[in-house]
Parts: sequence; C-alpha cells; structure tokens
Amino acid sequence: MNWNSLFKKALKIFLGLFLVLFVLALILLTTVDHSPIEEQQFYKETFDRLEDIPFKTTLGETWTAGWSKSNMTPAKPIDLVGYAPRGSYEFVQDSSFVKALTLSNGKTQLAWLNFELLIVHPFLAKSIREAVEKANLPIAQLNFTATHTHSGMGGYMPGPLGEMAFGGFNQEIVDLMVEKSVLALRTAISLQDTVSIAYRKADARALVENRFIKNDPIDPFVRQLIFTKRDGKKATFLTYSAHATTMSSKFMGLSGDYPFYLVQNLEASEYDFALFAAGTVGSHRPLSFGNTPELVAKYAAALDSTIRIHMTQFATINRKEIGHGRLDISLREPHLRISDNLRIRPWLFKYLLGDTNAHLDFTLIGNTLLIASSGELSGVFYEKWEESARAKGLNLIITTFNGGYIGYITPDRLYDKHFHEVREMNWYGPGNGAFFDAMIEEIIAKVN
Repeated sequence: MNWNSLFKKALKIFLGLFLVLFVLALILLTTVDHSPIEEQQFYKETFDRLEDIPFKTTLGETWTAGWSKSNMTPAKPIDLVGYAPRGSYEFVQDSSFVKALTLSNGKTQLAWLNFELLIVHPFLAKSIREAVEKANLPIAQLNFTATHTHSGMGGYMPGPLGEMAFGGFNQEIVDLMVEKSVLALRTAISLQDTVSIAYRKADARALVENRFIKNDPIDPFVRQLIFTKRDGKKATFLTYSAHATTMSSKFMGLSGDYPFYLVQNLEASEYDFALFAAGTVGSHRPLSFGNTPELVAKYAAALDSTIRIHMTQFATINRKEIGHGRLDISLREPHLRISDNLRIRPWLFKYLLGDTNAHLDFTLIGNTLLIASSGELSGVFYEKWEESARAKGLNLIITTFNGGYIGYITPDRLYDKHFHEVREMNWYGPGNGAFFDAMIEEIIAKVN
C-alpha cells in the first residue's frame, strides 16, 4: 500500500469521525439563549400565577408547637453524597436524623421536616407527602429543609445523574426515610403544647465569606425562631448561610458536618430540640479552622458562642396569625453549560436529572415571613430582600432545598464568570438571578 492510498484511507476515517461528532453535537448541544426574560412566556406565566395565588390567613388565640426527631442511619453503609463520588462511607461519625417541627394557632397547622442530607430530592419529597396524606396527618403546609451536609448519605436520587454522581438510588433507603419522617411528624403533633415564640438574629460575619469575590456582599446572620413551652422546654429553628463543607472531601465517615455539632451544642445547653436549615448558601463558604472532625467541632462551637454573644435583634411574636402559599415556577429552558456559549440540549438535561420541582413556599407566622426555595439561592441578594420585608414590619427567614433542586441562583453579573456555581450549576440560564429577585420581592409585597 503506497502513501497516497494510506492518506486517502486516513482522510476517510477522519471525515467519518468528524461527521459522527458533528451529528452528535447537533443532537446533544445547542447555544446559550441570552434573550431578555421579562417578555418571555415562562416569566409572564409565573407572575400571573403569583398574582392569582390566594394568601389567606387565620388568626388564633394561642400558639402550640411540638417537635421530635428520628434516627434514619442505614443499617449498612451506602454511598456518600457531596463534593465528588466517593463510594460508601466506611464508618458512622455522626448518626443521621430526620427532625420534625409542628406549629398551630388552633386553626392552621404547619410542619417542617429537616434532613441531614445534601438536598431533599423531589422523589423523596413526593414519597413523603404521599405517606403523610395516607397517614391522615392534619397538616395544611409541609415544608422541607436540609442541612446541606456534603458528607451525608445518598440512595434517594433516581435517574442517570443520581446514579453517576449522587449516591445512586435504593428504594429501601427511601422507604426508611419516609417511615422515619412520618414517625417524627406523628410524634411532634402528639407532643404539641402551648408555646411562646420569639425571633432572634445574631451577627456571625467572622465565620462566613463570599466564595467568589472577596468584597462582595454576604448574608452574615444566624436567624432563629425560638419556641418555649409552659414547662420551660425550648426548641429552635435556625438558619445560616455558610455551606456545610468544613469536613474534608476525603473524609470517609458519615457526617452531618458543622450543623450537626452546632445542634449538639445547642441541645446540650439551652434547647431541648434544635433544627438547622441551610439558608442562602449560594456564594457562601465557612471560614473554618480546618477539616478534621475536631476542627469542624471547633467551628461549630465558635458559631454557637457567636449566636449567644452577638445578638442584634430579639422580639416576641405575639400575633397568632398564620398564612401560607405555594408558587409553582415556570422556567427558561435548562442551561447546563459545557462552555461559555454551549449547553446540553433540554431533552438531555431532563433525561439526566428528571423533575426539579421548581417552586417557592411562603409562610407567615405573626410578623415573620419564611420563604422556602427549591433553588440554591445566593446570600448576595438577602440584604435587599430583608430591607423590603423590614419596610413592611416583617422579619424575613429564607431557606433552601425545599423538596426540589434547580441549581444555583446567583447574581446575573456573574453568569459569564468562570466559577463552578455559575458555569456548571446555574441550570436555567441568563436572567435567572433577576427572575428570582423579582419573585421574592413580589411575595414580600403580597403579604399584608
């Protein structure tokens, strides 16, 4: 065979490969849509829906609350979820719990479920809701929260991406979580008693920073609701915006990261029960002392001390008013990018991730408004939202991982920066930051 024949053969192979790759690219990839969002159908649909949501409230004569937790640590090791795929945990550093908090004003019953997990997947949330309905538990609104530990267990995320990167799927694990959730809720309801409620806010800026731009805004506050029964027993629902990433990514034990140790400290001293819900953790990282269990515990102790020492606001919630609503969100086409201007096609995104359950739940407790997001909101927005709430006489508490996950919601000015959170994890494209900013401002305005 001469050189000319070899060249022709190589050229045919090259052209064939090029054609295959070109066709695959057409099938799998498309360009980023930079068109403005305000005039698009999904934007209009969402705000029309928000305008039509009835936000009815009830006014009772007394507050009653109950709380409980249930151990959901598996009998056998399963894959860890967080950072990158690491395989099964080798030992239990911290047991994993589901925690339930219930609240009523005698006319409307609310409940929160909290998990020591990375997120609360839509499949898990749906399974729990169905079990709660089957159990006939009297709950008008059920909210989900997570500590967002990056050293928690998997097994509850179906679909190809769940199998590849998020600990796979195990129906027995889901069944365990559902069973323990219903048990915790049932117990909390049975233990409800008269309570007083207080709102508390503390400045913990020395322990958190913006992980993108050093001098960009942060949300530095720990916000708490404190429930005190007549016998003096107390529970607290608290949020903070530092990612639960103080434990090493190479650590092979099951762990709740710093929220677990913070809760342990709180329950060893002032509180009978403490529930840590991840706040606006997008863009925020902890200023930790190290990544061993001992240094993670030290960070939690420092945060505990800060909460006690640097209080900036404390007020009793006297008005026994409860209101609640849910906004289902229509979104732009998925924008999971592989480069600045290329993204995978929506059909492939949906195949890999399945349902993302995009929504916002909002709850009014007296003069305190809680907004629960299924997206990982950035704390950069918080100061603006809190000012809007304060102008209406409202305290504002924002949580994330509410039975869905739609990626990061970060300021749009960062969209073309080469940060992991805004490149690979901002799943719904340019303008998503402004979209969520407008929705939350409208929800605040909607509350009378």
